[in-house]
Amino acid sequence: MTTVTAHDLERLAAWDTPTICNALELVVPDRRATGFTVRPFVCADPALRPIVGWARTATIRGSTPPGVAAAQLQRNRIGYYEYVASGARPAVAVIQDLDPDPGYGAFWGEVNTAVHKGLGVLGVVTNGSIRDLDACAPGFQLLAGLVGPSHAYVHVVETGCPVDVHGMAVEHDAIIHADRHGAVVIPPEAVRELPAAVDLLTRREAVILECARQPDFGIEKLRRAMSDASDIH
Repeated sequence: MTTVTAHDLERLAAWDTPTICNALELVVPDRRATGFTVRPFVCADPALRPIVGWARTATIRGSTPPGVAAAQLQRNRIGYYEYVASGARPAVAVIQDLDPDPGYGAFWGEVNTAVHKGLGVLGVVTNGSIRDLDACAPGFQLLAGLVGPSHAYVHVVETGCPVDVHGMAVEHDAIIHADRHGAVVIPPEAVRELPAAVDLLTRREAVILECARQPDFGIEKLRRAMSDASDIH
């Protein structure tokens, strides 16, 4: 079993999510068309650096009452926070809104971003909604389906369960890399191979980029540059 450390994940935060996706195509080519989000998000702060952490998963609903007494609802919420607080750090919340119209009620705002940040969570990836944009915890990244004003009846349905957010299937403790472009699941066995793969791709791309930026650039120069790039190993 591959052992991944927080230091390993911190190294991957040096690159944006598209670069990680490119590198995964080299390291685990069978994952080329799966494991990443395929629909756009609202990104609360595009300037934030990428987040990389172990997934804390849950499902929520907001359009209908939870159907349990207030005391039970409180216990459920505490149970969710206990789950989020457990396990390796850093963590990334991955929350699937089960409503037919996802985002009816916002789970994420001033309070929940502060609580999750305090529990060692770097951000959230959700198809649900977010609010309180000017009051959310500084540095906490939010990738969401939409922005909305109300929390309605939003409540946690299940924790630690498989979820699907914008086409990305995620299980508890999966490794998530996310930024303003979206998110991708990184197989544990690929984590330590990715820096070398990024380096290789960067060196190959540099040949083509340098050529393309020359004033006398043309198709013949492009053909030679592409050949030269493919020879880099």
